[in-house]
Amino acid sequence: MAAIDCGTNSIRLLVADLPDPSAGPTAPLVDVCRRMEIVRLGQGVDRTGQLAPEAIERTRVALAEYAAEIEKLGVERVRMCATSASRDARNAADFRTMVEQTLGVAPEVVSGDEEARLSFTGAVRGLPADARPPYLVMDIGGGSTEFVVGDRDTGVRAAVSMDIGCVRMTERHLHGDPPGLDEIAAARADIAVAVDRALEVVPGREAATLVGLAGSVTTVVAIAEGITEYDPSRIHHARVSYERVAEVTAELLAMSREQRLAIPVMHPGRADVIGAGALVLQVAMERSGADSVVASEHDILDGIAWSIGSTE
Repeated sequence: MAAIDCGTNSIRLLVADLPDPSAGPTAPLVDVCRRMEIVRLGQGVDRTGQLAPEAIERTRVALAEYAAEIEKLGVERVRMCATSASRDARNAADFRTMVEQTLGVAPEVVSGDEEARLSFTGAVRGLPADARPPYLVMDIGGGSTEFVVGDRDTGVRAAVSMDIGCVRMTERHLHGDPPGLDEIAAARADIAVAVDRALEVVPGREAATLVGLAGSVTTVVAIAEGITEYDPSRIHHARVSYERVAEVTAELLAMSREQRLAIPVMHPGRADVIGAGALVLQVAMERSGADSVVASEHDILDGIAWSIGSTE
């Protein structure tokens, strides 16, 4: 089966098999391939309310490559979920038509609540024993950030999506290179208001473990851990303290884009928005009282794949 997650900043593909039933309830998916391209579908959406034609075209090019891979691997079932940018855009029909023509299936523009639940499903399966429930799972995307509280046994207790993604916050506030202190303060205040609202909906302050998802988190964790070449196996389930997250965030916000590009683990398409993503993580840790974050390389993409398998 193939799962595609098309967000505000990136489009990702997972082709996987379900684990053998004898492997037990916490067994992971059997990966065949994982791919990611930065396409910035949400370019300018916060300002214009529309998907830019060049952003749709970048997404089409990446999706055509994924479609070819899916056909080559003999995939039986495909589910594509589109998230924040395509929820917000007035011309979402143009995007939908492109996807149907390129992939042969319609994209599902999932709600923020469904996005949060898929992220939770993908993240909590296989968490290590020292990651105690209940979990606050936070998925920092390009246009939005999802907050979900629950545990493995009873599932999701509450979920909410807030419009504080790394692309949206960068476009709204962080214009300097590097951003000025006043810009950072404005972004921090905006993020804090949204996080506090989220924590009124989900009981995140009661969670025993914060689990962080997506590229902003995994990049911050890779930098914090001193990893010089991006290695998912070293990042997956690594635990980083609040103090170290704050240090890395301050360093990233003080750098120019050129300096961030020189960081060995930095994806070129993330260099201009990583400061905002790191700030979302730091502020959320402050407001929720989390003293550390556990990174997960498994997220909404895995949740989409599990949702395909659960309907077989």
